[in-house]
Amino acid sequence: MMGRSDAAATIETALASGRKSLDPRECEAVLGAYGIRVPRSALAENLEQALQAAEDLSFPVVMKIASEDIVHKSDVGGVKVGIGSKQALENAYGEMITTVRANCPEASIEGVLLQQMVKGLQEVIVGLSRDPVFGPVVLVGLGGVWVELLRDISLRICPVEKEDAVEMLKELKAYSLLNGFRGDEPTDVDSLVNLVLAVSRMGMDLDDLAEMDLNPVKVGPRGAGAMAVDYRIILNSARPSDG
Repeated sequence: MMGRSDAAATIETALASGRKSLDPRECEAVLGAYGIRVPRSALAENLEQALQAAEDLSFPVVMKIASEDIVHKSDVGGVKVGIGSKQALENAYGEMITTVRANCPEASIEGVLLQQMVKGLQEVIVGLSRDPVFGPVVLVGLGGVWVELLRDISLRICPVEKEDAVEMLKELKAYSLLNGFRGDEPTDVDSLVNLVLAVSRMGMDLDDLAEMDLNPVKVGPRGAGAMAVDYRIILNSARPSDG
């Protein structure tokens, strides 16, 4: 596992190249430096590479459009899940490229990101933003599209301690789902708490990290951990002047 200095160096390299966000590989490196798990993945620039990547990862796979210009990939046809065969991948690849180009004609498309399919009992969002007064703020809520529909979220100013993280989860209306609602299997709440603490540390350590969304984070049963299956990191391009 990398350390804090490695994560900072990854961000510095992206800023030096004039970019305002991290690409998927850079996101994975920064998250990995703080012990946040992500699915195995591979970036493919064309269909041939995509087919090879899917073979290496093993079907079924998830495919996402790779473009720095597209934030909400699913809204423009840039996400396909449960691709179970080479033929299905060929069909999904052609459809995705055509649809995304039609919906975002100005976007630069680097290729597609192939990911292993990840199962989880529940989905949550864990986010980080910077308030101009209070500094880094951590968000936790019900994940996927539900965060926008239900707004079931909890916020804390960093640094977040373990007791704070536990309290954040208990404030959610969906907390009962994490603990096994009506006989469902309980999730690995401890791993989710640790993930929230890692995000808080990132907010305190990495001044150039302006905004981060981990959505969804799939939380498995007790002992199985939590994994961020989609992630976005926006950088703070407004640097203080030297004068």
